[in-house]
Order: sequence, then structure tokens, then C-alpha cells
Amino acid sequence: MNHELSTMNQINIFVVNSGSSSIKYQLFKMPAQNPVCSGLVERIGLDNPSITHKVYLNGEEKVIKLNPEELPDHEAGLKEVNRLLAEGELAVIQNPADIQVVGHRIVHGGERFTTTTVIDGKVKEELKQTFQLAPLHNPASYLGIEVAEKIFTNATQIGVFDTAFHQTLPPKAFRFAIPNQYYTDFNIRSYGFHGTSHKYVTEQAAAYLGKADSKFISIHLGNGCSMAAVSNGQSIDTSMGFGPLSGLIMGTRSGDIDPTVIFYLVNQLGYDINQVSNLLNKQSGMLGLTGQSDMRDITAAIEQGDENARLAYDLYAYRIKKYIGAYTAVLNGLDAIIFTAGVGENDARVRELACAELDYLGIRLDEAKNKTRSKEINEISAADSRVKILVVPTNEELEIAQQCYAMVQ
Repeated sequence: MNHELSTMNQINIFVVNSGSSSIKYQLFKMPAQNPVCSGLVERIGLDNPSITHKVYLNGEEKVIKLNPEELPDHEAGLKEVNRLLAEGELAVIQNPADIQVVGHRIVHGGERFTTTTVIDGKVKEELKQTFQLAPLHNPASYLGIEVAEKIFTNATQIGVFDTAFHQTLPPKAFRFAIPNQYYTDFNIRSYGFHGTSHKYVTEQAAAYLGKADSKFISIHLGNGCSMAAVSNGQSIDTSMGFGPLSGLIMGTRSGDIDPTVIFYLVNQLGYDINQVSNLLNKQSGMLGLTGQSDMRDITAAIEQGDENARLAYDLYAYRIKKYIGAYTAVLNGLDAIIFTAGVGENDARVRELACAELDYLGIRLDEAKNKTRSKEINEISAADSRVKILVVPTNEELEIAQQCYAMVQ
């Protein structure tokens, strides 16, 4: 299959990101880097499912919105997507056989999957062993693979792992100070996440600055948040660990917390472990502090004089600042700080607070530049800042497509 694909000038790569009740997708005609279509299938297996499908033609965006009576499973959802791809006046392929590669975003690769991987029967069996590491994410990705195999029968299925970029962490960064057997027998260690995004934006920043030998701190701020220390294109430390709960304060996740709090919740307040998990993963973070998880709503609350919202922003930015200091030490220097993802790209207040009073490290933000918006890389550091401060739009789907394209050349 790979040899056959390499003889073609253009490769249709369909990128799929399967969640427990959703499918995000984009279609690329590589090597072109702009998608020809993208979309989101929501509420699979639930009431009121919906599909939003966007086609990009001659610089214009055409949107189709559907509200099927039911989408009982992922197979039904992907069949509807296939129909949108291949039928009607906005069709972008003639039939499913036109899709030559399906690239799957897979959250957790464990220690087994350290690079982009062609998926075959053996790999699928090994993927099942990662379910225990990411029980909310990896089973959904596996289901997406099985469904894509049924619909796009001509395609090579390829997995791109969020943890793979962080496989370059040294043992002193990824090991926990617990008895060795928990690592050797049960693979308990720090894995890190958002690797596809951190890889993409640091490569973009290196190209922008013309620095192959670079020291970057990448700050991915969305509903989930993480930071990475990246030296010469390799991740050497990252804030998320065994799972995606540790590190920064997030939309609904607590981030770093004293483990003694968990013992107190269980032993003194009578919580069971599921209640603790729900509290720290779904009821904490900005939601727990303010009642809102969307930073736009919290900003509006600040503007109305809400002191809880103001304190939450301070906590959020202070945690980022602490990691900036730690990672500058780990890197022994710093060329640039990179803000990315929904909050990182759009929230000027977060960037301002996170970069405030870091003059000793040579980090100074230009307030006027920080308030500007751009779809391209935006340099927001002051003229006399020794460290560049960049806003770099992430594009995980394009990164997945590019890694898949490299595999089949």
C-alpha cells in the first residue's frame, strides 16, 4: 500500500479524532496544507445528535448543519460523514475508496507507541493494552479505527499518539519517587499529553525565528492545559503526568494538588474514589473557583466586579508563571515562550498576567501587541525583551496529516 501511495501526486488523508460521544474530522489533499473540509459529529448515542460539516471552496466556507433523529453509534455517525464527503453539490470525493489514508488521533500510546504507527491487527491488539492508561479516551479512538476500517476499506489506517512527542523525556523527568516495581510492573510514570500540539507549535516557532538549536516553553491552554520544555525540538519535561490531571489549572481539572487532600476527602469526609475523581477532574479548576469553565464567561464576570473570578485568573496565571520559572531552569536558558490553543491564542489577560514581573528572566510583554489578534504567528514581546513571546496558532489535525503523509512517502 505504501509503495502504491508514493506514486501518486496527491494523497487524500482523512484525520479523525474520536471521543466517547463525538467525532472531529478534517480532510486534506496532501501535500496541500489547507483542509478541503472539516466537521464535528456530536452527541453520538444521546438525544439530539448533530453534525456540522464545513467545506472550503475558493476561499469561501460553506456550512451544512444536520440534526439526525438518531446516531446510535460511531459507525452511524461516520457513515453520515462519508455521505457528506461523497454526495451533493459540496462533495469533495467520489466514493470512500478515494480516501487513501485515515489518520487517527490517539491520546495515550504508553511506552509501546513512541512514533506514528501504521495500524494492523497486531497493533490493534496492543492498543487494547493502553485502555487502562486512558480509559476515557483510548477505547473511543479504538472504536474510531474499527469503524473507519469498515467504511474506508481502501485506506491505510495510521495512529498518531499524543504521548509520543514526550517519549524523549529523560528518566529524571518521567519517573516518580515510588517503589521501582510500580514502574517496571505497571508502567506508572509521567507520559505527558498534548504532544501533537506542542510539536507543531515549537516547529512553527523554530522556523519563524530561524533557530534550529532552540529552547522553548510551549504553553497549550484550552479546556485542558499543559506546558512543555522543548530543547532543540525534543520535549525534556512537561506538566501533565500519568494522566491529564496534573500541572496547570484547567477548565474543570484541579491541576497540581497535595495528595493529602485526597486522603482527607476519603478518610474524613467520607468520599469514595469515584467521587474524588469526579471532583478533581470535572468539578474543579476554573469551574470550581468561579462556577464557569469558559474563560470568556469568567472575563465577563471580572468586568462586572466579581472578585472570585479575578482571584481565579490570578491563580491560573500564577501556576503558569511557576512552570515558566521551573522550565527556564530545566532548559538552562530560553529563546521563546509560546502561547497556543483556544485560551492561549485568544486571551490577552492570561498572557499578560502569566508574563508579568518576569523581568529578571528577560521576559517582557508589549501590552499593545498583546491585544492584537492574528491568524498567523504573532510576536507580542517588547522590543527590549531578551526572550521572545509568541502566539502560535496550533493545528493538531494538520500535524497529524503531515505525520501520516511522511509515513506513506
